[in-house]
Amino acid sequence: MSQRRPIFLRQWREYRGLSQERLAGRIGISKGQLSKIEKGNRQYTQDFLEAAAEALECSPADILMRDPTDPDGIWSIWDYAEPGEKRQIVNVAKALIDAKKTGTLK
Repeated sequence: MSQRRPIFLRQWREYRGLSQERLAGRIGISKGQLSKIEKGNRQYTQDFLEAAAEALECSPADILMRDPTDPDGIWSIWDYAEPGEKRQIVNVAKALIDAKKTGTLK
């Protein structure tokens, strides 16, 4: 059995304040199965990711790529930003990308 790259399942579960037992029940698997997936000792399927995402109120991609407990992660910043601040974040990011493209940012 080959292992997949690490995922952020445990972080999402803890972020949502759920025990392994409670999340496993929502997904329809055993606590032991969930524990093995969290540790990377058991493969997950697309169906599992979709069920876990629904139970955790996020997307399957979030579980694969995003640590919700990282306070400096761009998505954590985005989640807490007000609508007007989100526009500012986008404008700053675009300005940084443009500066990099033109060579004015080093």
